[in-house]
Amino acid sequence: MPPAPRPTVLAAALLLLATTGCSLLAAPTAATPGGPAPVPPKQVVLAAAQALDDAGGARIDVVQEGAAGRRTASGSLVWGASDEAALTVTDELGSGRLTLKDGALDLVYQGGAAKHAERSTAEAVDPGAGPDPEGFAGGWTTALITGPGSRAYEVAQGVKLVSLGGEQLAGVTVAHYQGSAPVAELFGKDDELTPKRRAATLDWYRRHGVTSIGYEVWVGPGMQLLRLRETIRGSAGTTVTTTDVSAPGGADATPAAGG
Repeated sequence: MPPAPRPTVLAAALLLLATTGCSLLAAPTAATPGGPAPVPPKQVVLAAAQALDDAGGARIDVVQEGAAGRRTASGSLVWGASDEAALTVTDELGSGRLTLKDGALDLVYQGGAAKHAERSTAEAVDPGAGPDPEGFAGGWTTALITGPGSRAYEVAQGVKLVSLGGEQLAGVTVAHYQGSAPVAELFGKDDELTPKRRAATLDWYRRHGVTSIGYEVWVGPGMQLLRLRETIRGSAGTTVTTTDVSAPGGADATPAAGG
């Protein structure tokens, strides 16, 4: 899992948000003369990532759409001292239950088909995975068992975000940020990856003609991280993965009913 947001890194961000008194939704060019400057997108996303990380868990709903079809996942995720996940998933092989407990990952499809992996080899249960359990299959499974706060932290640190202003989401006005970064910059220096996994990841994107990845982040009132979106454009077309976050807090890892 990517490292949790670091309090020392976020101290300045939280102080800025507390003292400026300005709206998170202020676009970079919309500052009122004489008023406080808008909070930089990076600082907003870092603070939202920290808030969610501190919550300890959340319900997530994920949809991936692309040339290979549509995948979905929904359920609860818990992180911290003991990471757990319980998700109902649908993919090319049908509907199933994905669980994570004590570092063990199990994906059981209706009808009896089952796959097992450790957290470090989570990509091995992806329907598109190759024979190498330590390979890379596009990041779908890894994203499902990684806290959205940690993912948002990595985006804030590695992607130059710009403000798209405010919009309506889930009945409230939220801040919307967007940016992109080259694959080589995102993964080439990632100390959380082993050399073998880094090489496999970079090779996967190269073979699929992907040179950069686009990201979008939505932050709501109270520094609540509401949505993350990743857009990959390559030789096989465009794949968009959207993660909606709701009910932050110590969500218990009980699978949601249905698919």
